[in-house]
Amino acid sequence: MGNNAKNFQLIWGAALTAAGVGVLVILPHRMEQIRQMRQAEPYAFDMLFLWFCFGLLGVLLIGGGLRKIYGFFKAPGDNESGANDRD
Repeated sequence: MGNNAKNFQLIWGAALTAAGVGVLVILPHRMEQIRQMRQAEPYAFDMLFLWFCFGLLGVLLIGGGLRKIYGFFKAPGDNESGANDRD
């Protein structure tokens, strides 16, 4: 993989992580806006489902971004168990 492609993966990982953090930070404010628009109870099933879905989205974005960043800084010759090695 070329140097430009590796740098792009690092930038993409940082962008994914930032997007995930942004989702988790803005989530309480947006959920309050949705609750007020719908005039729903705060602990109604649909509101809890929205909390779960957006929270999971944020966590998955952060996890994917951190995985790309870890892959960038991991040494290219490191194999954890050698399971992918061929004789």
